[in-house]
Amino acid sequence: MIIPLAVGAVAVTCTFLYASWRDIRERRVPFPTWYPMLAISVPMAVWFYVLLLAGGMWSLVTSFLVLTVLFSIIFYVFAWINLFGGADAWALIFLCISLPTFPIEPLTGVPPLGFFPFTVLVNSLILNLLTPLAIFFWNAAHGRLAPFPYTFFGFPVPAEDLPRSFGFIMEDIRIDEDGSVSRRFIRPGDAIRRMVSGKGRIYTKDLKNHPADYAREMETFKRAGAVWISYGIPFLVPLTAGVISALLFGDILFFFIRFIAGV
Repeated sequence: MIIPLAVGAVAVTCTFLYASWRDIRERRVPFPTWYPMLAISVPMAVWFYVLLLAGGMWSLVTSFLVLTVLFSIIFYVFAWINLFGGADAWALIFLCISLPTFPIEPLTGVPPLGFFPFTVLVNSLILNLLTPLAIFFWNAAHGRLAPFPYTFFGFPVPAEDLPRSFGFIMEDIRIDEDGSVSRRFIRPGDAIRRMVSGKGRIYTKDLKNHPADYAREMETFKRAGAVWISYGIPFLVPLTAGVISALLFGDILFFFIRFIAGV
């Protein structure tokens, strides 16, 4: 049973690495990117299930299929309400289909659930926490000051460079009646509501793709000078790190829980 999942794991890892590179460079992952991976990994997953059925492991097959459907629906809904990007959601859905469990036992062992995509997601979220720390120290080293928690999640960019950057605007900037510039950081709660509703949040890609629609905003930003934006590292990058760490190390959260419990 190791061979089909091992082959699928190689296809998944290579495709995720390539998709991350495309996402960093272009901020988009064409849907056909996943076709070669699926062409290899899906038959391997079917082979894996057939081997389980041949061994009489019906309950295990059922549990993996139920988890695959359940998590695929969850990831799709997350993308629908803008908590995930479309490419991130499809990456996780295809991961559920391609690699339901661990092809080999990782360094820290297989976690109780044994559902590989869940471990990938958990590892990705944990590893993604390192990014704000790096941004904070980068801002501190350059003397960039902002209220907490904005120095952990963004950095200032000259207004003329905004269309060439990646992220979303973290400030509300206005020109007052006397011609002065007023600005305030968007509160985290407001930012979440704007993200979920899809209204009121300005993405730098919109400034690039629809300059005529944001001409007034760009003039305001230029008056302000530098504008704080969120960091623009695609989630596919920590997802890929999650895949690799899950394959080699295992479930990071499960490891820390056992470490704290002294197990």
